[in-house]
Amino acid sequence: MMSARSGYDTYRSPAFEPPAAYAYAPQPSYAPAGYAPSGYAPSGYASSGYAPSGYAPSGYAPSSVGQPAYAQYDRSNVHFGSALADSKLFLGKRNSQPVVCSTPDEAVANIKSGERVYIHSVAATPLTLLNALAKRKDELRNVELIHLHLEKANPCEDPSLAASFFTNHLFVGAKSRKNVASGAGSYVPVFLQDAPLLLRGGYLPPDVALLNVSPPDRHGFCSLGVEVSTALPAAQSAKTLIAQINPNMPRTHGYSFVHMSAFDYVVHVDEPLPIIPITPPSDVERAIGKTIAGMVRDGATLQMGIGSIPDAVLAELKNHKNLGVHTEMFAEGVIDLVESGVITNLNKKFLPGKLLTSFAMGSQRLYDFVNDNPSVSFMDASVTNDVHTIGANPLVTAINSAIEVDLTGQVCADSVGTKMISGVGGQVDFERGAAISKGGLPIICLPSTAKDGSSRIVPVLKPGAGVITTRPHVHYVITEYGAAFLFGKNLIQRAHALISIAHPDHREELERQAFERFGIRSWIK
Repeated sequence: MMSARSGYDTYRSPAFEPPAAYAYAPQPSYAPAGYAPSGYAPSGYASSGYAPSGYAPSGYAPSSVGQPAYAQYDRSNVHFGSALADSKLFLGKRNSQPVVCSTPDEAVANIKSGERVYIHSVAATPLTLLNALAKRKDELRNVELIHLHLEKANPCEDPSLAASFFTNHLFVGAKSRKNVASGAGSYVPVFLQDAPLLLRGGYLPPDVALLNVSPPDRHGFCSLGVEVSTALPAAQSAKTLIAQINPNMPRTHGYSFVHMSAFDYVVHVDEPLPIIPITPPSDVERAIGKTIAGMVRDGATLQMGIGSIPDAVLAELKNHKNLGVHTEMFAEGVIDLVESGVITNLNKKFLPGKLLTSFAMGSQRLYDFVNDNPSVSFMDASVTNDVHTIGANPLVTAINSAIEVDLTGQVCADSVGTKMISGVGGQVDFERGAAISKGGLPIICLPSTAKDGSSRIVPVLKPGAGVITTRPHVHYVITEYGAAFLFGKNLIQRAHALISIAHPDHREELERQAFERFGIRSWIK
């Protein structure tokens, strides 16, 4: 068996063997029939000819794969009663029943050395199952874990267990940074809209999925709860599904359901979801929020994450009208605007009347809000983060944060120099989606200075810093000192605009370095 650190991406790579999973998993969004807006039809699902960017029109085959089954795939020839019923893509009622385990140890006992195990992510972290898996550290070797960020620390990611477990992080959260820094794990750079493709498309197919789901309803369906983004494609593609049935997991709506009979092993647990503390915005964050809110128009479609700046924006939108939400995630600040009638979702083109998300994390109030709430639809990231689906909505206002921005508009959002602290996530998906939306506003925001007082508007990015959002993607950059509009501006004009929103203490030095870099003695009018 090859080392999980050195060999897994060699012997699993589709560049060496076309993945058989392509026969069952074309990557067009897995949206149920009737969910697509007028004219929206991913290739292979309808006849309009529309295919989301990066996916497969007729005859397409990734160059590294050659001409696999994907290029010959015709969904019209698949009968749900045969091929799909035999695959994990079909998560409805089956003729079999899962093994009901008496303990979590029994539930994870069938995981083998060398297998790839998907972990239900974000606030859905199945800690009970992970604790049981960690206890097998002495008997397991080269088990590869894969997940988005986790809101509970994974005991299997302790660097002392590196011989047993290696983690591929699709996003590096605060609780996983030590794992990556130690070499017991690594980061997989991927747009969130493409993360389902890694799982469904045969690039990183899981052998096992560990899931944290709601109890079954009267029809036998469990919900994937507060994280569907990658959990749905993992459940559809894993050979073995192991679920902890948890009464604390909200029963979320959308494309989030798995029938009890689709699981292989289940165990009943009582595990609370993580509560994310709310930090009141600082004066700087309130100033940024006020600037952004002043740019939001009535009828806009919002995308924003969690944190003090999104909360500051939401707090300033109380007098707006007819807003909608199409996002990859949302937090508690949205609830007040829904309850006050500011957010109606009626102006959206994709799923009008529904708040669309792929995961949620936050307070108990948030978990109660999404529980059995048909006005909130959870779907996987190939739907929520598809650029063209986002862009079909009007006035998309995408609000994303940065660690630093250089004078040409390059955005670092995943690392401090070479130190990984987060990931690509959906920033580029939504910045581009907003750019192609009629009247859209792609916004990058950040305080002008770091905690140590250094400028976050910088002449050049730190050595090793990752460029997440490129120069041509960036339209607006906002600090507490205002907004810089960069689209259509040359490099000198960009530098001038960005220096104007830098902290006053740093503007003189930034200007000196800009003049030296661009060979000018004064700003061009």
